[in-house]
Amino acid sequence: MNQEIKIALVEDDENLRFLVAERLQTEGYRVLEASNGDDAEKMIMDENPDIVLLDWMLPGKQGSEVCENIRKNGFDKLVIMMTAKAQDVDKIEAYNFGVSDYITKPYNMDVLVAMIDNKIKFSLNSDKPETYRFANMEHHPNTHLLIKDGKKIELTILENRILLYFLKNRNKVINREELMMEVWGYNADVNTRTLDMHIVRLRKKIEDNPDSPQYLQTVRGVGYKFSHD
Repeated sequence: MNQEIKIALVEDDENLRFLVAERLQTEGYRVLEASNGDDAEKMIMDENPDIVLLDWMLPGKQGSEVCENIRKNGFDKLVIMMTAKAQDVDKIEAYNFGVSDYITKPYNMDVLVAMIDNKIKFSLNSDKPETYRFANMEHHPNTHLLIKDGKKIELTILENRILLYFLKNRNKVINREELMMEVWGYNADVNTRTLDMHIVRLRKKIEDNPDSPQYLQTVRGVGYKFSHD
C-alpha cells in the first residue's frame, strides 16, 4: 500500500536525513528530500506529498515559517515537525503554524515509522483530508481546526490528539492511563492533573455548558467517555 505514498523529508543534518530516508524507503514509502526551507517549500508545492517531515531548525528559514507558507498556499496534508528541544514543543503548542503533530529528537526509528503508518492508515481512508463530524461541529485533525456552528476554533496539538482519540472511540469508556499514553507517548512525564487540565480546556471549546458536559463526560474513578451517536 505504501508504494504510492510520498513523504517529504526536510532535514539539514545529512547523516540523519540519509538514515531516515533509507528506513522509510525500506518500509516502502517514496521519499523526497530537501535540506533547507526554500527548497522544501518549492518541493512540497510541486510534488504535493502525503506527509511532510519537517525539521524545526533549518538553515535560512525555520521549519515553522515553511509550514506557515505551505499552509497559506493551500497545502492541507499532514505536517509532522521534528524537534530536538523540549522547549520548542511548547512553541509548537503555543503558536499555530499549521503543524499537524510533532516528534522529538533523538527519536526511535520504530516510533517514527509507527507514527507515520498510523497517520497514513487514517488519512488514506478518504480522498480528502479526514474530517470528523459530531453535533454542530466538524473536526479537521490535520490542521487542528474545530468548526462549531460555522465558526473556526483553534485547537492545540495536544487538544487535537485528545479529541481525535475520543472521536475514534466514541461511546467507549477510556481510562486516564490509556489516554495519557496515546497523547504523550511512552516516555512522557505527565500526571493525571495535566491531562484533566487539557480536558477542561477542550470542554470549553466544544461544550455549550462546560460545567455539565454533554459530550466529554467524566466516568468517576476511571477516566472519560465521549458520548455521541
